[in-house]
Amino acid sequence: MRLVFMGTPEFSVTALDALHAAGHEVAAVYTQPPRAAGRGKQLRPTPVHQRAEALGLEVRTPTSLRGAEEQSAFAALDAEIAVVVAYGLILPQPVLDAPAHGCLNIHASLLPRWRGAAPIQRAIMAGDAETGVCIMQMEAGLDTGPVLSREATPIGPQDIYQTVHDRLALIGARQIVETLAALDDRTPEIQPEEGVTYASKIDKSEARVDWTRPATEIDRQIRGLSPFPGAWTTHDGARIKLLLSRPGRPGGGEPGQVLDHDLSVACADGSVQLLRLQRAGGKAAQADEFLRGHPISMGDMLGD
Repeated sequence: MRLVFMGTPEFSVTALDALHAAGHEVAAVYTQPPRAAGRGKQLRPTPVHQRAEALGLEVRTPTSLRGAEEQSAFAALDAEIAVVVAYGLILPQPVLDAPAHGCLNIHASLLPRWRGAAPIQRAIMAGDAETGVCIMQMEAGLDTGPVLSREATPIGPQDIYQTVHDRLALIGARQIVETLAALDDRTPEIQPEEGVTYASKIDKSEARVDWTRPATEIDRQIRGLSPFPGAWTTHDGARIKLLLSRPGRPGGGEPGQVLDHDLSVACADGSVQLLRLQRAGGKAAQADEFLRGHPISMGDMLGD
């Protein structure tokens, strides 16, 4: 099919590669404009931008699609369909209507659960047993369109955001290729009104660990925000990013108190064992390696 691809982060790159490899004609790739990044604050193209250029595809980076000129330029591509994956811009109705078969979205949740911006993080942080990918026909509402395809995957006790992200990216890439190949045979499934939840964007304030919360919630917070933005705490005034954990031994100390030499930390109930950590400006390390460079003793308090 002749299609337009619209995506921005690394999650989207896997789908772009799959569609290109499947032989679809990618008329243009839309992605967010380059942003200043790094210490030098130089403009850096998005992962999709970089990959599209490597594939020899036309790249467009409008700041908005609300103007008539941009909408006309999009319609002039004469695409049969548009594939949207974490693009980051609202698609006005004229854009949604321009392709002959409309716009399909690869969404990283089992709709109608976790509509919105951060479905992977929210699923882990809520303690969901599974998540998945839906291929959805886009409409004006936020992730409200009919679903053409869905596939679930379990969330394991040692899964972090990154592992689930990578797994869902592969599932979504395979699903979109399969969906386009059988588009005429797919019956759209209207989303039920029951079970709707919204995955609001992760706020920086959510990253600091409050040790007075239950151990299960803190464990899910650490794993759901790993590696970015990264849950964090402090020790002797230094900030420490917490990248992997698991429920620890029964508690007994004050919330935030280190209970043993295996970095089990007391919570409101029980404890959380810290398995992978990173000091500001340092490298991520397993707990034993981290402790060699930054000793934390039994009885110390975190979050001071």
